[in-house]
Amino acid sequence: MRPFRVVATLALLALPVTQAVPATAAPPADWVGTWAVAVTPPGTSGLSATGVTDTTLRQVAHVSVGGPELRLRLSNVYGSTPLVVGKVTVSPRADNLTGTPTVDPAKLAPVTFDGRASVTIPVGAEWVSDPVRTTLPDDTDLVISTYFPGPTGPLTQHPAGYATSFSATGDQTGGDGSQYQTLPGAARYIIEGVDVKSRVRGSVVLFGDSITDGVVSPVDKNLRYPDQLADRLLAEPPSRELGVLNAGISGNRLLNDAGTAGDSALSRFDRDVVGQAGARTVVLLEGINDIGNSRGATDPADLIAVHRQFIARAHQAGLKVIGATLTPFEGAGYYTPEGEADRQALNQWIRTSGEYDGVVDFDKAVRDPQNPGKMLPAYDVGDHLHPNAEGFKAMAAALDLHALN
Repeated sequence: MRPFRVVATLALLALPVTQAVPATAAPPADWVGTWAVAVTPPGTSGLSATGVTDTTLRQVAHVSVGGPELRLRLSNVYGSTPLVVGKVTVSPRADNLTGTPTVDPAKLAPVTFDGRASVTIPVGAEWVSDPVRTTLPDDTDLVISTYFPGPTGPLTQHPAGYATSFSATGDQTGGDGSQYQTLPGAARYIIEGVDVKSRVRGSVVLFGDSITDGVVSPVDKNLRYPDQLADRLLAEPPSRELGVLNAGISGNRLLNDAGTAGDSALSRFDRDVVGQAGARTVVLLEGINDIGNSRGATDPADLIAVHRQFIARAHQAGLKVIGATLTPFEGAGYYTPEGEADRQALNQWIRTSGEYDGVVDFDKAVRDPQNPGKMLPAYDVGDHLHPNAEGFKAMAAALDLHALN
């Protein structure tokens, strides 16, 4: 059954009013996605599998653009029982250190849901909070503390968040941080997005697999290619800034569901791209896991057909579409010469088909000029598949900011 979205703020149902605005005028303030993760089913072990009881989870979202109001997006898409959220608070982080995040009590703000402190999210659903008035600067860590009376049952998650999360017994949503213990791993739970009220032009959604997700990226350093793209955009004049949303899932595939690596890209596209607040442009980087895991048995025509579906759905929703070439993978564990031929075929179509609104050549940005089937050693994290922080920097630099706008 297709997951459905529950929206708790009646104002979200209002249709936008189109008005003539001079080209030089700032757009009116509207809801824009500033941070996101793409969610997956729970694992077979760990906190996502067991859920929690009488526990507060404290998680950190590093937002791109800020604003005077925010709202949270919570997910029970893959839960097995209705999820009771007992209480939620948010606050800009009061320190710039790793470890348990501290909060300034004067800036701690309660989050409500249709005017109430608690909400029960049905199975298969998402919920958007009421607006929260708080000053959230650009490029800021937002501390989100969520109390679950429980038992929650298995929790919808994002397995590879590359940020540390924390837990405490009881309702510690107002705690300063000393009550919390570090959780193992770097997963995200329940929180899938943060929107802000902003005058920026909208948001760009970076849709893909582990390379977008930021596999092997340093934890809590915010050095994935979406993070570094956000830094570039924030250096632009305000009229050219965009929120940046990371919709990558490690191990994700175009054609097949993959458990904790997420539903197929085709089936999750509407939720993770079209459903984002203020989405304006999407960058598509996906297909290497289909090629690699099939050991070269995937027909590039099948991958191209899915990309065409993305383009059609995005255009129907009024989004601009940027196609991204697949990066080199010679030397990776699932590399085959046949797979390399498939990668080259898909990349050739991405570069030359003319079906996208624009193209970013990530392959060219990170490949070794002397061995074009391989990643440049200075950009290789060591597995010959994933870029390191410098490789992510090269990817972020390859994007034409004018094309995104």
